[in-house]
Amino acid sequence: MPEQTPASRLPTHHLSSMRGRDPHEHHRVATPLELLFDLTFVIAFGLAASQLAHLLAEGHYAAGLMGFGFAMFAVCWAWVNFSWFASAFDTDDWVYRMTTMVQMVGVLILALGLPQMFESIDKGEHVNNGIMVLGYVVMRVAMTFQWLRAARQNPERRAACLTYAIAISIAQIGWVVLIFIDMPLLPTFLCVVTLTLVEMLGPVVAERRNGGTPWHAHHIAERYGLLAIITLGEGVVGTVASISAITGEQGWNLDAILVCIAGTGLTFGMWWLYFLLPSGQILHRFRNRSFLWGYGHMLIFAAIAATGAGLHVAAYYIEHKAHISATATVLTVAVPVGAYILLIFAHYVYLLQRMEAFYLWLQAGSAILLALPVLAAAAGVGMTACLAVLMLAPLVPVIGYEVKGHHYGNRALARALES
Repeated sequence: MPEQTPASRLPTHHLSSMRGRDPHEHHRVATPLELLFDLTFVIAFGLAASQLAHLLAEGHYAAGLMGFGFAMFAVCWAWVNFSWFASAFDTDDWVYRMTTMVQMVGVLILALGLPQMFESIDKGEHVNNGIMVLGYVVMRVAMTFQWLRAARQNPERRAACLTYAIAISIAQIGWVVLIFIDMPLLPTFLCVVTLTLVEMLGPVVAERRNGGTPWHAHHIAERYGLLAIITLGEGVVGTVASISAITGEQGWNLDAILVCIAGTGLTFGMWWLYFLLPSGQILHRFRNRSFLWGYGHMLIFAAIAATGAGLHVAAYYIEHKAHISATATVLTVAVPVGAYILLIFAHYVYLLQRMEAFYLWLQAGSAILLALPVLAAAAGVGMTACLAVLMLAPLVPVIGYEVKGHHYGNRALARALES
């Protein structure tokens, strides 16, 4: 019989030492476990977007936006904690797999606490985040265990791993304390900001002052791209909701077809625009750019989810269930789409460290196509036509890049990689 080579052996998941992955490993891709973990965030993003849509349709803008901001940070930060650790220390042994399963349970508990949190903010009471914090406790116990395990088994990275574990524990104590202190919204908001800063400072100290972790640039870029795709699913859900609102009352007609094209085209354009970012190549060469890039992505994910929520609001309006005007309804889609385009532009310029006047012209073109449907709605133009025009906004930078912008980008990328 021919000798069995390592490549032909069946996989096993026996306990192995958490020594750290090679940051220069070739063909590093997301694992099936990471993809399974991401599925829990489909639920979390869906609940956050649906709660935002409901409050916006009722005209409760402040409560909706405050709750959505809190929810998106909580959800995105839970994902960030796991993903950067996995990029650096994924052993895929049975202990790692079981610990990840515990974290998935925590994400689901967190997601189930979102409706109560939104409701409490809307009623002007203290923020009811008890179930959310319980989910975080479940996740954080597992995450702290992972960091302590890495610290014990990887002496070279011990200081960085312990910094992560300490920062996570301190922040978690603060979140738990907030459950038992009944404060008005403003003091609660200030405490949330403080704890958020503690959360975000931990990785900076660990990576810049305490040796850092062996995360893989191309792998982490892929992971963020996959979460962007998952979040874009909210646009698809919002499109389906709008189509159902039309067909439920009128059957299939021109309006239903326009909404189908507009929602799908908008989601597709946002997807295309995102994957113009040269994230993996730049982060591999300039690892210190990962902080603004990574933290800025939480705003990108929020803008994507808010766009899906806006499409839900459009469905409420079409069904005559929204208590806001047509102009306000269009704004619930136009504002997050505009924020998304601007954020992608900012990330592109930051990564390449190069600004071109041509990029500003593209931004101006998108701004015009964002303003036109808002003005059209104010003039009495139908909702479906307004959404069809709005669909074109992200296509302006996409077409501009494909026609001419890539020449500027290629030159900037070559200069960056040669520096």
